[in-house]
Amino acid sequence: MTTATQQALTPGNGKPYVGAAIPRIDGHAKVTGAAKYAAEFTAPGLLHGSVVTSTITKGRITRIDASAALGVEGVIDVLTHDNRPAMANSDKAYHDDAAPAGSPFRPLYDDRIMFNGQPIALVVAEAPEIARFAASLVRVDYESEPHVTDIYRQRDHAVAPKAPTNPFEAMFAPPPARGDADAALAAAETQHRAEYYVPIEHHNPMELYATTVMWEKDGKLTVYDKTQGVQNVQRYLCGVFDMKPEDVRVMSAFMGGGFGSGLRPQYQVVLAVLAARATKRPVRVVLTRQQLYELGYRPAMIQRIELGAKADGTLAAITHDAVTVTSQYEEFHRQETGWSALLYACANAKYAHRLARLDLATSADMRAPSAASSVYALECAMDELAVALKLDPLELRYKCYSDRDQIADRPYSSKALRDCYRQGAEAFGWDKRNPVARSMRDGGDLVGWGMATGIWEALQVPITVRVGLDAQGHAEVSSATSDIGTGTYTIMAQVAADMLGLPIANIAIKLGDSTLPSSPVEGGSWIAASVSNGIVTTCASVREELLRLAKQLPNSPFASVQPQDVLLAEGRLVSSKDASRAVPVGDILRHAGVNRIEQEKTTEFPDDGSHAHNTHSAIFAEVKVDEELGVIRVTRVVSAVAGGRILNAKTAHSQILGSVVWGIGMALHEETLIDHRFGRIMNANIAEYHVPVNADIGDIEVIFVDERDDLVNPLGIKGLGEIGIVGVAAAVANAVYHATGKRVRDLPITLDKVSS
Repeated sequence: MTTATQQALTPGNGKPYVGAAIPRIDGHAKVTGAAKYAAEFTAPGLLHGSVVTSTITKGRITRIDASAALGVEGVIDVLTHDNRPAMANSDKAYHDDAAPAGSPFRPLYDDRIMFNGQPIALVVAEAPEIARFAASLVRVDYESEPHVTDIYRQRDHAVAPKAPTNPFEAMFAPPPARGDADAALAAAETQHRAEYYVPIEHHNPMELYATTVMWEKDGKLTVYDKTQGVQNVQRYLCGVFDMKPEDVRVMSAFMGGGFGSGLRPQYQVVLAVLAARATKRPVRVVLTRQQLYELGYRPAMIQRIELGAKADGTLAAITHDAVTVTSQYEEFHRQETGWSALLYACANAKYAHRLARLDLATSADMRAPSAASSVYALECAMDELAVALKLDPLELRYKCYSDRDQIADRPYSSKALRDCYRQGAEAFGWDKRNPVARSMRDGGDLVGWGMATGIWEALQVPITVRVGLDAQGHAEVSSATSDIGTGTYTIMAQVAADMLGLPIANIAIKLGDSTLPSSPVEGGSWIAASVSNGIVTTCASVREELLRLAKQLPNSPFASVQPQDVLLAEGRLVSSKDASRAVPVGDILRHAGVNRIEQEKTTEFPDDGSHAHNTHSAIFAEVKVDEELGVIRVTRVVSAVAGGRILNAKTAHSQILGSVVWGIGMALHEETLIDHRFGRIMNANIAEYHVPVNADIGDIEVIFVDERDDLVNPLGIKGLGEIGIVGVAAAVANAVYHATGKRVRDLPITLDKVSS
């Protein structure tokens, strides 16, 4: 980090926004309704689309009769695979930036049915009510084929993922084996073997999937879409419809819930564009809540974990085998089995990961993909090992602690996990825990205390940022990245305000527009670190340009000053070595005869591979279980997180708070139920797909452990979107065991499982 950057981001320079609890700068627009979402844009002649979905799970369409629908007044058209506008033929055209290997789904492409609820027709009408009614009149005949939607039926037929063909795919391959795990396990003094199950879980964002397409007379399109990556959607649409990039503009200024649900283009964006091209009018398509369940989901996972421990409690062997769900047409998977090697020292380990191909839509990323599921099993297994060893679960983790990434045998750029354990345990009161199951009570409730570890990757990606600064002391910062509700607008403004030495009110943020400087999709907890450091890079270029212009001033105080020795503070260019050398930015620009300067830079994050970069956490949970009824309540959670430099204390706290709530839902509530006879989801609504409500949530304390990391990136940022959920389900599950003496290894933990 340069001297100027260090000083600009150090409290005391007049505007220490980074790290402060700054309210969201977009908050007023959201609470007043000024913020417009994808389904809220309108235009004269706007049409509405309603999707007809398949009622079988596998087979072919033999006939679609849309005559009754077309006879309804106000219906403009019914699009099917038989009459839709032209679309691309090759798999490559449908392969978006976040697509896994395989043949991507093509909506309304042909007569083939690959999953229940697949879109098979789009009714386009003058009003949404007309479209929905007419859609109910479309009659479809099918030729059904046998299907399978049960992971347990397919586990013996599961196959290993195909060999990776690029570095991105290689990230998700199982780690190589170390030592001789089988022999070490057989010789271990204490052994633990168990199977753990995580069901399919579905995204339930507040905002439904929606697209509004504005048709221009020259055939150009402006597409308002619910997405985590506007340029990803733009490239996808250009491929599917053979359009030029300059003819498709995709915008998503606000998003009502992402966390993986919008990484890939969802099918409604294709249907909306199809309808706009067919009718040459603006079209809106909003999926129903039920249709949301026919899209991506957290895959079900069966995990077999074997642990062997020496007499002193250190690990002698680990084996981790996972079977996860994917579709018949794509191979979605993540790094399912190697998280133990990033947490615990063990010389002997082996990992296996297989895919169960089911007749479902392709599974997808959901907050902390793979880690939330895999670490649940790992941390429950560690708790069971602690019971077998008669060790405190926290003591076991200290004994097995590793300062090196066991996979690549390299140190961490930072790992303050010990501090997470210590501070979390102290805040929770862990030392008062009675280790005996069913020994702690509160009236008629059994009380249980459990803990677990969390881990995620500290990822970062190349990104381009444009910064414009004018003589009046206002700046505009722009990048095509998204704000999926996590506070990207605000942290971008905070970093820019400090780097440019301006009040945060003078910073305008532009994002979510495909015409802006390039950005990847927002996901994986990589955008905060990437775009913040991108702003630093571009603001440094702005400083250099100002210094160049300042050197042209008569009797310039900067004649011999180097770029690394200047900063911007309180609207002035200032020497970091001599504060008396300062000139207002407005004076510099006016002398140069310009009102505004603008710089655009791409920031990359070279990594020589010498260090592992991860975030870590320790979660402590208290549950109270009604001894007679088996009702479980999570009454307290302490989450201590080591996530590098915290950009905004308020939004960061909200991130972890929301993650913990989601983790409680994963432990006790969430489960997608499928009637395997028909391959149909039975609880495709938020009445029967259970998620936590306010009454389910007790006290949650969030602790940010101080963690300096000068290696991960210049600002030392790691990202917080994913880490907060990892380990929460395990901590709750371990607390349930401590309360009841009953070990439940399949989620969610419901009262029937603890009462039986």
